[in-house]
Amino acid sequence: MALGKWMMAACMAVALASGAQAAPPATSGNPILQGWYADPEAAVFGSRYWIFPTTSAVYEAQTTFDAFSSPDLLHWTKHADVLNAKAVPWARRAMWAPSVVENNSKYYFFFAANDIKTDSELGGIGVAVADRPQGPYKDLLGKPLVGAFHNGAQPIDQFVFKDDDGAWYMIYGGWKHANIVRLKDDFTGVLPLADGTLFKEITPAPEYVEGPLMFKRGGRYYFMWSEGGWGSPDYSVAYAIADAPTGPFKRVGKILQQDEAIATSAGHNSVIQVPGTDRWYIVYHRRPRGDSARDHRVTAIERMQFDPQGHILPVKITHEGVAADPLR
Repeated sequence: MALGKWMMAACMAVALASGAQAAPPATSGNPILQGWYADPEAAVFGSRYWIFPTTSAVYEAQTTFDAFSSPDLLHWTKHADVLNAKAVPWARRAMWAPSVVENNSKYYFFFAANDIKTDSELGGIGVAVADRPQGPYKDLLGKPLVGAFHNGAQPIDQFVFKDDDGAWYMIYGGWKHANIVRLKDDFTGVLPLADGTLFKEITPAPEYVEGPLMFKRGGRYYFMWSEGGWGSPDYSVAYAIADAPTGPFKRVGKILQQDEAIATSAGHNSVIQVPGTDRWYIVYHRRPRGDSARDHRVTAIERMQFDPQGHILPVKITHEGVAADPLR
């Protein structure tokens, strides 16, 4: 037995010396979540990555949210039913596009519900709260946080972020209009912005449709959004940069779109910055190649990189996904 082990080790050494390559590192693969999920929100809480997606189904079935967590971007654990319409008395359908943040040791889950078309309907953007990222979440206000149209923006697709000075902002909007509001620190309402407005339109370009997101890098504010129709193959992601969260923003260009050899409808993204580093990932949804079913959307992940001037480099969508990046 000892001789056999020695011979095996010797053969491996000879193989390495002759230039044989070791097996490539494992990657996440795409899609990274099992099931039909869209509009992924990505976050880091503690020692785990989190993804909070929309359940991709007919509107009447969009009444519950699952969450997924991972220590390394490769191995994902499902946390089922973290928020359910039963915990939100005013929500009845079309619960979409989570945005989840930590604030004073509580977790706040922002969502859109009911897909309202007029101000006379009950619905819009709500917020729920829990003691843990995996919930269970319960409605915070008993009513929508934003329940009406302002500046033409449908109250959906909200994204919440905290600026370096501690101020909380929410950007949101469908129907080709985007607004920004400053949130009260307890998320129970909105505060006037520096110019006195409550709902400021910051639509970055005529191509803007929905799915806004904002992050800060190098002292500048990056505004990402989705263009095209969410049910169309040309759904895609573009971005702009400004020196303030309220803009003005000027469209830089498109950085994520379909590759007909891999998948279509690549859009509605979120981003992850690995804490303490300049490593970034983009999380997004897409449609499997050749699949045109309305609700067949899956969640994928890719590396997101920048050029020396701070512009986002075009992202190539892949089947491989990303390598392990354990949180420390």
